[in-house]
Amino acid sequence: MAAAKKSAKKAAKKAAPKKAAAKKAPAKKAAPAKKAAVKKAAPAKTAAVKKAPAKKAAKRTPNAAFMKALTPSSDLAAVVGDKPLPRTEVVKKLWIYIKKHGLQDAKNKRNINADDKLKAVFGGKKTVSMFEMTSLVSKHLS
Repeated sequence: MAAAKKSAKKAAKKAAPKKAAAKKAPAKKAAPAKKAAVKKAAPAKTAAVKKAPAKKAAKRTPNAAFMKALTPSSDLAAVVGDKPLPRTEVVKKLWIYIKKHGLQDAKNKRNINADDKLKAVFGGKKTVSMFEMTSLVSKHLS
């Protein structure tokens, strides 16, 4: 009987380390979950920081040079009218004219296909990019 007790104790000792090892393994798996929670919390702080500068934005005052009324040439007056207008209004009216007459290129929307009135403004060019358009129009303002 004593031998049976000894063998039972040995069996219990052998089983005990296995249980302890089994307990340690899940503890290691739980640790990465904590790191993931920390990583998720960090972007929230940066998002809060990015929102703060937006509140500090002050109203911009328009540049006086853009608001100065300029007289369009006779070629440009055929498109936007003959009254003196600020440069910004001239460009807005040009875009209204372009969209109304469907002159924006269908494939490359940056390009404008000139009709007879716009060819005179664009210096005889058939197609002009919208970035080039502003420099060509400024030649017709005084």
